[in-house]
Amino acid sequence: MELTTIWFVLIAVLWTGYLVLEGFDFGVGMLMRLLARDENERRVLLNTIGPVWDGNEVWLIVAGGATFAAFPEWYATLFSAYYVPLFVILVALIVRAVGFEYRHKRPEAQWKRRWDAAIVFGSVVPALLWGVALAGIVHGIPLDADHDFVGSLADLVTPYALLGGLVTLTVFLTHGAFFVALKTVGDIRHRARALGLRWGAVAAVLTLAFVAWTAGRDGDLAVWIAAGVAVATFLAGLAAAGAGREGWAFTGTAFAIAAVAAMLFLALFPDVMPSTLATGTLTTTTAASTPYTLEIMTWVAAAFTPIVIGYQAWSYWVFRRRIGVHHIPS
Repeated sequence: MELTTIWFVLIAVLWTGYLVLEGFDFGVGMLMRLLARDENERRVLLNTIGPVWDGNEVWLIVAGGATFAAFPEWYATLFSAYYVPLFVILVALIVRAVGFEYRHKRPEAQWKRRWDAAIVFGSVVPALLWGVALAGIVHGIPLDADHDFVGSLADLVTPYALLGGLVTLTVFLTHGAFFVALKTVGDIRHRARALGLRWGAVAAVLTLAFVAWTAGRDGDLAVWIAAGVAVATFLAGLAAAGAGREGWAFTGTAFAIAAVAAMLFLALFPDVMPSTLATGTLTTTTAASTPYTLEIMTWVAAAFTPIVIGYQAWSYWVFRRRIGVHHIPS
């Protein structure tokens, strides 16, 4: 296997890890006003993701850094074309992080409500725009012969891209609800599972339409297989939630997110930035760094990736226990 292909696969794995892990804490953030009924329940929701949310964002940083180092042309074209959406996502992530850190600094209810709104905003916006961006990249954007973006914002927000955004928004919300059900006890656990089932029904319809559209326009067998796995695992997750098996429900939505991400990257390969014009398409070969750079990066990644994954797995194991409102000090 060529080094360019290896690094394309590695970047796909990094994005998949980010979407699966950050997906549930985006979902929990969106549930701050939908699920929690009082301050203690909101604190329970925050405590379910408190030990892990910032670690989940490391996957995004590493994915961006790997793209910059392995495929600098892809990085340059991507960030210039999607400058406005990525800037909005960055602002939302900053607002969300500040909300996590500052809502407990003062006891006033109004102060907490404002930061709760910031957390919801900082969760909804990336959950929607990441789907729009990823679907838009697969769909293609207008690039000239120099790989410069020559379109407008409207070219980034196509019907296919918008459907991708709605899929990530609703699937992340379902994923987060099942995570809350898995991590909590008492009434909030049952309400989270019920809410996940309701939003999951909406997400299932949108996901089915999106994967059918993607596989239908690509036609590759591997894309069809990934699409089938996405639908099957998501429906299995909903069935598990209906049976009260939160662990399997969360596993089902996690595998569904991973399968959708795999479908998109399979549909994209060997391109990295398809162009809707006659020229301008970037491939793994034309966008890659030198072979020597890729070789050095491969050795570094082989040495450190298992350590990072092992540490994060350990942190999830340490904070695996369920919590409830009785754990919140009055």
